[in-house]
Amino acid sequence: MPETSILMTSVGGYLPERIVTNEDLVSMVDTSDEWIRQRTGICQRHIVAEDEKTSDLACHAARKALAGAGLEATDIDLIIIATSTPDDTFPSTATRVQHMLGATSAIAFDVQAVCAGFVYALDIADAMLRAGRGKRAIVIGAESFSKILDWEDRSTCVLFGDGAGAVILESSQDADGYGVLASKLHSDGAHRDILYVDGGPSSTGQVGHLRMEGNKVFRHAVEKLSTVMDEVLELASMKVEQIDWLVPHQANIRIIEGMQKKMGLGDDRVVKTVDRHANTSAASIPLALSAAVADGRIENGQILAFEAIGGGLVWGAALVRFGRP
Repeated sequence: MPETSILMTSVGGYLPERIVTNEDLVSMVDTSDEWIRQRTGICQRHIVAEDEKTSDLACHAARKALAGAGLEATDIDLIIIATSTPDDTFPSTATRVQHMLGATSAIAFDVQAVCAGFVYALDIADAMLRAGRGKRAIVIGAESFSKILDWEDRSTCVLFGDGAGAVILESSQDADGYGVLASKLHSDGAHRDILYVDGGPSSTGQVGHLRMEGNKVFRHAVEKLSTVMDEVLELASMKVEQIDWLVPHQANIRIIEGMQKKMGLGDDRVVKTVDRHANTSAASIPLALSAAVADGRIENGQILAFEAIGGGLVWGAALVRFGRP
């Protein structure tokens, strides 16, 4: 019997209309365009409108991905949304998106793994489809991080933005060598206090704001991402030279370039959108992927490497041969 492959056949991205530049932030906090660019590589970020929710962002991205795959929402069996900024404490944002899309047959739930959320959700969807729990899935990273920022804290408010990205996964019996090739996940709660939100239903009863010790996060990021990338390459019996594109979590240009250097990749093999999108947490990898597919950089059959680290700490990596034979 042929081995089951889980293909990544289509992508879609959505960014809110409102753009906030570094210059705009100068009037809000003690910062400068030069300070932000030098330390992060960020020039601008998109921010949700007052009446716009994470579910709205997710739906826009999902509809684009469905259109790209030539599918209807009723063709989908599974919806997983990676988000740390859900519409409500409960029910899940995924169930709201299921209803908004009209995906009446789909299992729907959220995954909370902060910036590593997309990689976590991809791994879960891959496992569920391989286990026969459906034939098609939408995996979405969607965030309204502007809602949990302290806009008086220049060390964090300049770093993040809002947006959503979605991918379609499809089970296939005759696509050997395509689809999700390998993935690896890790977590270590001992480092909780270097990146967290200071609130929640069972602690303060309030949503809270994001708090971060940036230097400590940076030190962990390159080390842990480098190690997990080595692990996932070993799982897939592959070498770095076989990767066509690194599509990393878009947190900070220094982290991206640190990974790029460790992997020995040129600029022509790394997707970078942090300058335009800032850090959109779980949405950043699928948003970067969507941008690179849309402009023609990423093509059918190419091998993509995803990696991300987020609060928890949680981190992971995945290898995918994009498209279909």
